[in-house]
Amino acid sequence: MPNEETIKVGIGFATGRKTFRKVLKTNILSWREGGVAQNENISLNLFVAYDLKYANTKVTDYTNIPQRLLKDFDGTYFLGKTTMSSEIRNLVSTGALSPEEAQLFFRGGYAGQRNMVLYWAMKKQMDYLLFLDDDEYPMAVTNTRDWAVWSGQHVLRSHLRYMLDTGANITNGYHCGYISPIPSIEFNNQLTKEDFRVFIEAISNDIINWESLEALMRQGGVTYAEPSILTGRGYEEIPLVNQCRFISGSNLCINLKDSTRVHPFYNPPGARGEDTFLSTLLGDSKALRIPCYTFHDGFAAYDQLMDGVLPIRLRPVCTDMDFVIERFRRACVGWVRYKPLLLYLTQRDTYESQIEDMRLQLAATLPKITSYLRCEDFMDISRELDCYHQNVKLHAMQFQKTIETWGKLVSWLESERKSPFMQ
Repeated sequence: MPNEETIKVGIGFATGRKTFRKVLKTNILSWREGGVAQNENISLNLFVAYDLKYANTKVTDYTNIPQRLLKDFDGTYFLGKTTMSSEIRNLVSTGALSPEEAQLFFRGGYAGQRNMVLYWAMKKQMDYLLFLDDDEYPMAVTNTRDWAVWSGQHVLRSHLRYMLDTGANITNGYHCGYISPIPSIEFNNQLTKEDFRVFIEAISNDIINWESLEALMRQGGVTYAEPSILTGRGYEEIPLVNQCRFISGSNLCINLKDSTRVHPFYNPPGARGEDTFLSTLLGDSKALRIPCYTFHDGFAAYDQLMDGVLPIRLRPVCTDMDFVIERFRRACVGWVRYKPLLLYLTQRDTYESQIEDMRLQLAATLPKITSYLRCEDFMDISRELDCYHQNVKLHAMQFQKTIETWGKLVSWLESERKSPFMQ
């Protein structure tokens, strides 16, 4: 790390789970072990946007962090409803934003939470902002033996290294573990492999596709780290696919030094995809995939990893568990809710025909999926598609308004910094 000046680094969480504090502790200990926390040239700052309604939590589930851990931070900012309401009133009263703009930009949901963190990190003049998730741990697992082989990962140190070496706008690491919500399926006459392929192709996009998911299902739904990436030291540029540089919302570092290259998050109401829609804005950005992993505990089944218990085998994701089926259903709903807008933004010439193809594919396969998994709620997916298709122009307008609002916020922050009255 350079000695000339202090590097101000923000660590951002958009969270709603009680496990947040345990994940934070694990990461702090990892930073200490990797030497980042002790580096006097690095200022660490914590930004936590929390949602009390997501899992019926209370404020202290996020703020009650032992001082022995907080001492590694030069600043800690907990962004709950009260704090953000006060900030929004200030932005509106000063004329920085209209009430409607503020409501759209900071509204509930994952995009709104991430925008809170992004805005606050810019306000506090961070150089870099690393987003971490509350269900991901700084470790990797491979299946190069007959048992699982684990390795620690220096996530923060890796992002800082590549940011400083390359001047990238975005660095994004890899993920292993239970990334996909799609369970292993034992195909039969009730649901054939071809049926499932057609269903997946209907709801999938450029990064969720049948080829990758079929390979994943053969591994029991577990994504293992690639040894060549773990042992490599190089990076690769994230390719441009249908006008997108696809990134994930965690293990993600954003360079805040050039505000013109910093973009906001957005998702249609009730949908996910906030990282996907950020991806549509990265065409002119230097976005790199760097060799560091996090383990995604998508089913909250392996938090003992943070206590040092390393399983020798990872359990397959099977359809005999109700919570697996429900997570799969929610993921399908989430994908189908944001796919219309993604197609509208990136493939408008063929948008209508692709929506019609989706309708036909879902009509042919949803009854079979519903019967096989014994879950009638899967039939709602067709209605979700129609609803979000009908509102796609409204969502596109909201997305554009979000981009414009972010531009106003950045200009306002820059003018505030130049003000002689700013403290």
